[in-house]
Amino acid sequence: MPPLPLSAEMDFSQNSLFGYIEDLQELTIIERPVRRSLKTPEEIERLTVDEELNDIERAVYLLSSGQDVQGTSVVANLPFLMRQNPAETLRRVLPKVREVLHVAGVDMQLTAAASFLTILQEESVSIQTYSHSFLHSILQHVEHRDAGVSNAWLETLLSVIEFLPKETLRHEILNPLVSKAQLSQTLQSRLVSCKLLGKLANKFEAHIIKREILPLVKSLCQDVEYEVRSCMCRQLDIIAQGIGTELTKSVVLPELIELARDESSSVRLAAFETLVNLLEMFDAGILTPDQHVRFLEFYKKLCTLGLPQENGHNDNQVPPPNQEQEKRYASVRKNCAYNFPAMIVFVDPKNFHMELYSTFFCLCHDPEVPVRHTIAICFYEVSKLLSSGVYLIYKELIALLQDESLEVLDALIDHLPETLELLTTGGESSVQENKLLAVPDLIPALTAAEQRAAGSLKWRTHEKILQKYACLPHIISSDQIYYRFLHRMFTIMITNNVLPVQKAASRTLCIFLRYNRKQEQRHEIIQKLIEQLGQGKSYWYRLRFLDTCEFIIELFSKSFFCKYFFLPALELTHDPVANVRMKLCYLLPKVKSTLKIPADKHLLQQLELCVRKLLCQEKDKDVLAIVKRTVLELDRMEMSMDAFQKRFYEKDLLDQEKEREELLLLEMEQLEKEKQQNEGRPSSDKIFEKKQRRDSKTSAVLPKNIPMAVAGSSSCTPSTSKEIKKSKLVRSQSFSSQALHPKYGNLEKCTGKNSTTGYAASVSGIGKSSVLSYTDDSFRTRNSSGNTSPYSSNTSLPSTSHNMSNSVDQKSNGSKDAQPRKATLKSRKSNP
Repeated sequence: MPPLPLSAEMDFSQNSLFGYIEDLQELTIIERPVRRSLKTPEEIERLTVDEELNDIERAVYLLSSGQDVQGTSVVANLPFLMRQNPAETLRRVLPKVREVLHVAGVDMQLTAAASFLTILQEESVSIQTYSHSFLHSILQHVEHRDAGVSNAWLETLLSVIEFLPKETLRHEILNPLVSKAQLSQTLQSRLVSCKLLGKLANKFEAHIIKREILPLVKSLCQDVEYEVRSCMCRQLDIIAQGIGTELTKSVVLPELIELARDESSSVRLAAFETLVNLLEMFDAGILTPDQHVRFLEFYKKLCTLGLPQENGHNDNQVPPPNQEQEKRYASVRKNCAYNFPAMIVFVDPKNFHMELYSTFFCLCHDPEVPVRHTIAICFYEVSKLLSSGVYLIYKELIALLQDESLEVLDALIDHLPETLELLTTGGESSVQENKLLAVPDLIPALTAAEQRAAGSLKWRTHEKILQKYACLPHIISSDQIYYRFLHRMFTIMITNNVLPVQKAASRTLCIFLRYNRKQEQRHEIIQKLIEQLGQGKSYWYRLRFLDTCEFIIELFSKSFFCKYFFLPALELTHDPVANVRMKLCYLLPKVKSTLKIPADKHLLQQLELCVRKLLCQEKDKDVLAIVKRTVLELDRMEMSMDAFQKRFYEKDLLDQEKEREELLLLEMEQLEKEKQQNEGRPSSDKIFEKKQRRDSKTSAVLPKNIPMAVAGSSSCTPSTSKEIKKSKLVRSQSFSSQALHPKYGNLEKCTGKNSTTGYAASVSGIGKSSVLSYTDDSFRTRNSSGNTSPYSSNTSLPSTSHNMSNSVDQKSNGSKDAQPRKATLKSRKSNP
């Protein structure tokens, strides 16, 4: 097809342009009369108000001669006028409002109902004044022909009833109801009467309710309109609370039974819901044994409604349901799943296996996702109710973890830590020695669940799973976590593209590291974090390393962070990517908070040197602005000292408790090895150990403020050292069931919890080996004595303790050279 000539596409000649302009002018001329007709001079004059008028005079003027929109504005401003000048508002403005409301539109009516309610809630006037000035208008407009307006005024009236005295209620509201509830009145009037009767039932004595209210209730329950019968039925449970159990049985229950047989489905539904609400008023043993059995069997049938039986056919030989019936049946089974915990209470948890286990199995394997989703939500409640019998449902937990629907998995994960704790402890508070014996298929199911979430687009579910997996150190062994979960967390950190998922994996990895029982594994993890993240080629890896440092500061002791992560984090001040330097600047106050003076004076000097270099050499204006703000914040920070200070007392105790747990992890690893080697030692050693355990128990009654040995005072004889190790073995065994297995919730709240009790317990448990100190310097890597460090090891780790000024030259375009920088992280010694 040949191209069109330019003139055919668009004519840009001067004549054509003038033609377009003329057309636009014609359109403008056509629009002008429309715009001019919006407001005439007379209308503008009528909308103009004298500026010298005060608020009350302006309100009266606008209500008298203004337009509807101005009157609505005055009505909306009525609560303000009542607060400013209640007397003049009641005398001059309120009468005008009453006059306008007779002919007002819907907007002004709704505004007035809201304003009247606000005045009541703000208590601008006494309740006597309010009932005298406002109640008549409210009652007058409750039966407005517009349903929305009527409901608005009714809500206001129901709120007013709460504050009115009994005499006012009886004369102004109850007495007129006798005529308003008659069949000759309008439908709207009878509906309003139903709701008012329900509200008044709790305001009078039982004999008044019986004589004046119950006859009206019975009449409305037998109304010819199903809307009235349904509305009155929903008020019966409120009325029953006012008249008591006896009158309820003799008057309310017969009406309720009749309404349950009503021809209208909405009335039958209202009767059923009201009956459920009334159950709490009657005794629990209201059902006979036969009725109990029939009710349970009926519930079981509802749980499998619409499902084929084991032989593939229905017992009743009914035709297969259509699509609409299938939806209804699935809705019934979903509601049955929702109420399953209540049915366990009904049959008693001891009878669960015989009475309800098969039903629970069917609900967990229901073909419809909403049913399985609902039972997954209830799974934790079921576990709590079963208590010691929780092992009966572990197969169903595995099935739900392996469910093909991520909705089911997401619902189950919400309370997964609590559920797993119940399963592994058998519903008891004592910790089992051999974890995971009751749930052998748990680890593959957990692994498959995480991978299935990772392969989907629902990253929030994946994030939640990773967050909940932080409970695993209290459920399974350290080796199982290391080989099945820990490396998976690291892989997610470096391969996943969703930031919240990466951070969740990073925090969970730090928790796994926190409770890892083998020093070699811990060093391997730390080495990977520093080399592959902190010194990674991608700036994205280095950002994640800073996130990990933040979690390390939160979860570990200060000495742990300073030994392994302080210098690698500071090296990123010379990172070639501005975003990395910017993130580090935000982290520097937390980094500084891990230091203690004077032991960490050399680290403080390194920090100050890096900050000075940033101030002098930073070229990015955004980073420089953040550096300046960070410097001011660092200057305002108070340094923590080695000795306890009153203002840091709680934080120091918490940090010392963390350090003590980290130390005992190392001790337990060594002592368990020694225990295995000494399995065949002579009986004299066993007698000595019993004596040592008795001595340690005796020393536990020492005062909590016993003096600690000076740091570095480890010049004890070999025999004394042997006794100390034996004593620590006894302490570590008891600690493994207490300090090493805290509740998962305590770990989440560790940064804000006072650990005085736990620390005092650790001090009192030192016993005769108190020559070793658990206070500031004795087990800190900043000591002059390297042998007493809880982290001393022959294993070398990558570090950045070399000259950090060379790091800038080794990076280009946001990535490192092909050869990663490595150095040996040596034990740091404090300055004298």
